[in-house]
Amino acid sequence: MLTSNGYVLDESPSRLAELEPVPSSERHDRDALWARLRRDGYLYLKGQLSPEHLMSFREFYFGSLRAANVYAPDTDPRDGIAAPGDVDRAALRRGLFDVVVPGPEYQALCTADGIADWFAWFLTDDVHLHRRKIIRHTKPGEAGIGTATQAHYDLVYLREGSDRVLSMWIPVGDCPRERGGLAYMEGSHHWVMAEEREGTLKMPAASITADLPGLAEERDARWLVTDYEVGDVVVHSAHIVHAALDNTDRDGIMRLSTDIRYQRLSEPIDWRWQEHWNYDDGL
Repeated sequence: MLTSNGYVLDESPSRLAELEPVPSSERHDRDALWARLRRDGYLYLKGQLSPEHLMSFREFYFGSLRAANVYAPDTDPRDGIAAPGDVDRAALRRGLFDVVVPGPEYQALCTADGIADWFAWFLTDDVHLHRRKIIRHTKPGEAGIGTATQAHYDLVYLREGSDRVLSMWIPVGDCPRERGGLAYMEGSHHWVMAEEREGTLKMPAASITADLPGLAEERDARWLVTDYEVGDVVVHSAHIVHAALDNTDRDGIMRLSTDIRYQRLSEPIDWRWQEHWNYDDGL
């Protein structure tokens, strides 16, 4: 059973389907990739990144939160097995905002082979990585409104720059659907762009809803999900609606992921995204 914010997804074929990977025949064909991105709103690139680099960063990330009681004592931080008991929120903030977020390890991950060079190739221009990057982990068993990322499209948070920003979602470790990976609403970028042009979508930076099954009914659409493997990434447009599933992993393994955004350096850049994610932004 798949849930998001406690809502149970309808898993009938008319409401749930598989995310479609880019076939190997198109991986180095820029025109084919652009056609796919315009059609689908996303590019699911399997095996894009080095699994070992990602797993080393996973070990660094959870190890940096040792004092916060995030991962289970006497376990390897790279496994990311959730600790029992409460998290020390002050220690968590220190680990995140003093060590991980501004650190060279995170910057190296976000500019690694298969990321910065890929965007430069795909966009055929000098590229800019937004300095504000989101990294988060979710523990199994967290449920209810606000525990998983709600349905939204990225442009509502990026209105003071180009609308042609591309996001890359990177699972840092295997992320089968029961571990809380991203789900994308099929074809949603088409109606989002149409309603943006018409001015009928709300302008404030806000999610659409936590009720994923309700939104699928309203739009007569399917949520697309998959079992992500370490090294996989999804590149998506600023207009496609996406959300996170709840982590229901029975082995206590945490989901760790990061969202980064690239754009052409020659296009307008939203100034609000040029500082690190920090204490004031919350968790």
